[in-house]
Formats: sequence, C-alpha cells, structure tokens
Amino acid sequence: MDELHPPKSEALRALYWRSEILQVMYWLRGEGLGEVVDAVLLERFLGVEAELGVGYLDRLVVDGYLELSPGGYVMSETGLAEGKTEFALSFADLTRPAHGECSADCWCQNSVEEALACAAERSPGSAG
Repeated sequence: MDELHPPKSEALRALYWRSEILQVMYWLRGEGLGEVVDAVLLERFLGVEAELGVGYLDRLVVDGYLELSPGGYVMSETGLAEGKTEFALSFADLTRPAHGECSADCWCQNSVEEALACAAERSPGSAG
C-alpha cells in the first residue's frame, strides 16, 4: 500500500485522521472483520504509529465519534454515520454504476421479476 501523506497543519491533520480512521472502522465493520479497533490495528491499516494513533482515537472519543470498549474503541452512532459518509465519498467513483449498469433507482429494484426483465432487456442481442 502507498504511504499515506497527512497534512502538515494540526487542524487539517486531525480532520484527515478522523476521516481515515472512521473509513477503516466502517469498512472493517461492513466486511465482518470486527468492530473494535486499537492502536496496533490502526497502525497496520493506516501506517500511523500506535502512540500517535491512540491520541487520534482518544480525540474521536471526546468528539463523540468513538466510544471506549473492552479491548479498544468502537464507533458511536455519530461515528457510524460519519464513517458511512466518508467511505461513500471516498469510493464514489468505484461504487457508482458503470455505463450500461442499473443504478439504485432503476425500476428493476422493485422485485426479482423486474430485475430479471431488466437483465434480459440489457443483455446483448436483446431487441428491447
């Protein structure tokens, strides 16, 4: 993985690490890899030294994004919502439908039958 390059000013660096930490925690949770994060895990995924990572995790507790938990930190409801937003914004280009794919508001989302009809309509050689 490429090395991350956090901003040099303290205020921007805090925002940067908040975003990175919440995205990683949201992703880990979504993948079923766990909800509890500690500084060692943070170092492994983000490359931030554990000693510094604890400081950022503690700051996120003060700001209401994380809660202390046995073995580490978990996202609060606020942290979960923010992590979801940050993750969606960071990966929007990768998660949006490609040309010819259905979007989330396509009529085919209504039922299995509609999904099958939509897929048939989009298949190569379809007249529709």
